Amino acid sequence: MPPLPARLTELIGQPVHAIDTPALVIDLDTMRRNLTRMADFAKKHHVLWRPHAKLHKSVELAALQIKAGAVGICVQKTSEAEIMVAGGIDNVYISNEVIAPAKLARVAALTQAVAPRGGQIAIAVDSVQGIERLALAMTQARHAAAQGKPASPATVIDVFIEIDVGQGRCGVAPGAPAVALALEIRKHPALRFAGLQAYHGGAQHFRGLPERREAIAGAVQAARTTRALIEAEGMQAGLVTGAGTGTLVLEAASGVYGELQAGSFLFMDADYAQNQRDPAQPKFEPALFIKTQVISVHAGHAVCDAGHKSHAIDSGLPVVHAFGAPSELEYFNGGDEHGILRPVAGSTRLPELGQMLWLVPGHCDPTVNLHDAMIGVSGGLRHGTVERIISVDARGALT
Repeated sequence: MPPLPARLTELIGQPVHAIDTPALVIDLDTMRRNLTRMADFAKKHHVLWRPHAKLHKSVELAALQIKAGAVGICVQKTSEAEIMVAGGIDNVYISNEVIAPAKLARVAALTQAVAPRGGQIAIAVDSVQGIERLALAMTQARHAAAQGKPASPATVIDVFIEIDVGQGRCGVAPGAPAVALALEIRKHPALRFAGLQAYHGGAQHFRGLPERREAIAGAVQAARTTRALIEAEGMQAGLVTGAGTGTLVLEAASGVYGELQAGSFLFMDADYAQNQRDPAQPKFEPALFIKTQVISVHAGHAVCDAGHKSHAIDSGLPVVHAFGAPSELEYFNGGDEHGILRPVAGSTRLPELGQMLWLVPGHCDPTVNLHDAMIGVSGGLRHGTVERIISVDARGALT
């Protein structure tokens, strides 16, 4: 990432009203509470946690999570992993399939980069071809690293078999097909079978708690059965990793999952706010906001300067933040650069020209990816102070 512009770095120490709009802002006090609650939850339930860095795409925030107790981070893209490793994050799991030989060469190079620092790279697979290509890339990287150097322990990559536990996306079928992949991994010295990837992403957004419980019960059973079959082949079953912010309580209580991959808990978003909350789940609060300003007012609506270029809309439009009270405004599509604000039913109140408002984005992850930086505020959104500017280091890291 290029250096952040002075107009951003000069905000440090300034009051929150000095932030220009539209801007992506983190309520640091709330974010830290979310982080503490997650760390406490994992410790209490004796599970590891490895948050998804695709949420924040920030080396600084990844390091903060590891300092709080995370064993490492997840990413979805090779380029995200490269940026995190370059920033000093040494324990990275690419929780996705990588098939292209050029990308696998980059993955193998990462194993060499973190090894001297005691780090570890892991990756997911769901096919024999994927395993064979990964093994070839790792073998080539080992040979290249050994040229002209004294003998040293060869690097290995941890490999998780992804099983489809209901997402209907990547993943081999649970049971015998997954066992076959585990046996294939065992053939390759550069690969180390690490366990199962059993993530049900769709279940995170089932609104009703009974729906989520039913979905995760199925995921747990699939993982349990597959693990038992692998053990029957004389192999260590390894770790079952998965879970997200919407269901982490269920995986943690299963006795099957040993690691939680929840990421959105750090910021939350308007989509997660629509879920029926599990009473056993920590109270995670929205911590990521778009600061916007009213630039036009009319008889029945107002217009703000935060359009779709400032927030993702795949999980719905943003919600106008009302600091714990019912919002009197609803956000409507105004295009790339504008948002339309109308009073909710039963209200006629409109904001004033120039008024500053705060929006909770519908989906945190792709919203962050639209910005170069996040402005961290301590002391609250009303009267706080800019404490730090957090670079979105992996913005646009898609390969």
